[in-house]
Amino acid sequence: MDHSGHIMDMDMGTSTTMTAAAASSTPMSMEGMHGSMGGCKVNMLWNWDTIGACFLTSTWRITTQAMFAGTCIGVILLVVTLIFLRRAHKEYDAFLLRKHDRVQAAKGLAAADEGPGGVYCPTALEQAVRALLYTLQFANAYFVMLLAMYYNGYIIICIFIGAFLGSFVFTWDTLRR
Repeated sequence: MDHSGHIMDMDMGTSTTMTAAAASSTPMSMEGMHGSMGGCKVNMLWNWDTIGACFLTSTWRITTQAMFAGTCIGVILLVVTLIFLRRAHKEYDAFLLRKHDRVQAAKGLAAADEGPGGVYCPTALEQAVRALLYTLQFANAYFVMLLAMYYNGYIIICIFIGAFLGSFVFTWDTLRR
């Protein structure tokens, strides 16, 4: 296959050529290159596939419109969760600083007594929680990226919807100059 979507004969060191079934598959699909892959449509170009599309594994194969709708809702929630985790990390850091300020105030120390910038080094447990929040955020973002790489228009629109909803809910904050 060339990048224009036209099917070309592929000589793999033998005299075999692509079968008629493979030639009728979607342009640039994995079906035409490697067989049916469990009946999955895996398209490497922009597409609007629903029934038969697979995401991440062959077991995540869309067999009904309801299953595809559930996938879309799940993708939206995945992105909303990503925005939530970002906010949770920010709020946890703010919580640690407020806690530190209360401890310093109880000792009768002002923020100026702490040194330049009023820095605080978290304990090992606090840093482990921060690292866990970051890891969850990183893993979530990685799955969103993998889903976007299927170039499915519906999934990408769902990613954008999730980003909008997540931002609307979890970045609603007081603006300061």
